[in-house]
Amino acid sequence: MASCREWQALPFEWKTGVIKEAKMAETTAEHIVNEARNLIMKRGYNGFSYADIAKAVGIRKPSIHHHFATKNDLAIAVVGQSRAVIWAHIDQLATAEPDAVAQLRAYATYWERCIADDSAPFCVAAMLAAELPSLPDELATSVRAHFNELTDWLARMLALGVRQKSVRLVGSPEQEADAFMSAIYGAMLSARAFGDPGRFTTITETLLSRVVSLH
Repeated sequence: MASCREWQALPFEWKTGVIKEAKMAETTAEHIVNEARNLIMKRGYNGFSYADIAKAVGIRKPSIHHHFATKNDLAIAVVGQSRAVIWAHIDQLATAEPDAVAQLRAYATYWERCIADDSAPFCVAAMLAAELPSLPDELATSVRAHFNELTDWLARMLALGVRQKSVRLVGSPEQEADAFMSAIYGAMLSARAFGDPGRFTTITETLLSRVVSLH
């Protein structure tokens, strides 16, 4: 199985900024953001410091402050990468009508690969959402915006699938989008709690089987 970083065959790829930036020479700021993403995925916002970033990147802490004055600014940049990916997908909906089921499966399979090779074992926004009450207001707003944008994209995909007669829904696209997203993140949590990446695949395949129409 190809690693998460090597996986590039999707028709409408779910690539995070980490993967995109890995393809080119990183600037110092990009390297800082990517290391912060890795640390947040593993430890959460309150579990890392600029000293950790400095050690991982190989620079002094003042150099980090030059690019990101505060830890809050750095975390907002990390979330901004994920939001930019979602908006790129939303923008494409205005110019092309993708296969809805292929996109839903691509979204689930992206996380399956990332969890399996441990390159992105948990969504950074989900880690931050778990700490929402203790986050700075601006960062909390950015995290909430990420989830609003993701559920909006999912609702659009589900509604498109209904029009394409490839998706069946019980509730409204908005309700089903909330349920779909919750199942994906619940599957991530289950895989982590049991130390078993295969649980993510089992759960998401069950989820997709309930949404995709059989012909």
